[in-house]
Amino acid sequence: MTRLFGACCLAAALALPQPAGDAPDQFYDSHFHLTNYIQEGITAKRFLEIMGARVGRSTLFGIPLQQQWSYGNSGDFAPAYYLQSDAPLYYYSFTDAWIASQYRSLPPEQQARFDPMITGFNPADMYAADHIRRVLTTFPGVFSGIGEFSIHKEFVSSKISGETASLTNPALDRILDFAAEAGLVVILHNDIDMPFAKPDAEPVYLTQMKALLKRHSTASIIWAHTGLGRVVHPVQVSAEAAERTPNHVEIVQAMLADPALSHLSFDISWDEVAKYAVSSPQSIERVATMLNKYPNRFLFGTDTVAPASADAYFAVFDMWGSIWRQLTPEASLKVRKGNYERMFNEGRRRVREWERLNVK
Repeated sequence: MTRLFGACCLAAALALPQPAGDAPDQFYDSHFHLTNYIQEGITAKRFLEIMGARVGRSTLFGIPLQQQWSYGNSGDFAPAYYLQSDAPLYYYSFTDAWIASQYRSLPPEQQARFDPMITGFNPADMYAADHIRRVLTTFPGVFSGIGEFSIHKEFVSSKISGETASLTNPALDRILDFAAEAGLVVILHNDIDMPFAKPDAEPVYLTQMKALLKRHSTASIIWAHTGLGRVVHPVQVSAEAAERTPNHVEIVQAMLADPALSHLSFDISWDEVAKYAVSSPQSIERVATMLNKYPNRFLFGTDTVAPASADAYFAVFDMWGSIWRQLTPEASLKVRKGNYERMFNEGRRRVREWERLNVK
């Protein structure tokens, strides 16, 4: 019975809807939050209405953290975002069951447009890998990957109750070891630098991030936002330091050229990242040149959180218009759709096979 179930899940996962051609304003969304920091949002059915014909497929995940409503801190004001309160954040594991329930509420042809992700774990907990395994065995046929989950994140890491996550914690190694075993696609948020960092210095988390990636060369890892944040800007250099300290695009390109990091991809999600990319004609040219040079290693994502309307959702994609127009047709198609399809098709296939062998 188990093998029959696994075979049926694998067949369903691979029976994906075939796109009817391509248009420059169509994409697959590699980074989408169905719920927010107080676990409220929209339904998967509503999101399908927003996606319409422009978005063929999308990831589907919540946010693993819950903002505490501390009456002593904000009184009757109920904070809905982590910047609206000084009260702590805590991990909210029920998010995975909620995402699974939303996915399962859809008919198979609509399920095929989504790649749900597991996020409800504490990456500083040695039991986190066991949580991920438990979610897969409880909800077989649902999940394709893990993430977006965060290690170092501006203004967030310091608010989380308990031990602070780090790139050197063996708990994170256990998570990535299991992701590689099960074939789960990984979306990892880690700021490349501290907020308000000094110019002309190597980003503080870059060396640790490279070491982590090289320790897990068999995992399929997407570095969210290319390591940027709201105030973690692209690496800046002065004229005097330009020869010894590369800028952000050069750092990313050096990683893409490293054979030891061939398993690494980057997503260019979030409107904050788009602002950096299109901030000047020089920036537009640098980013477009990089995407044209490494078209297989980037995925577009919106990083929108429970959008209220189609206009709010598509605004992030439209911000990239000046860069889309500078890409070759091949690069544009890969960044908008092809790399997502390649990575998540393989993730689905491998996870369904792991479930076939391990779900009793």
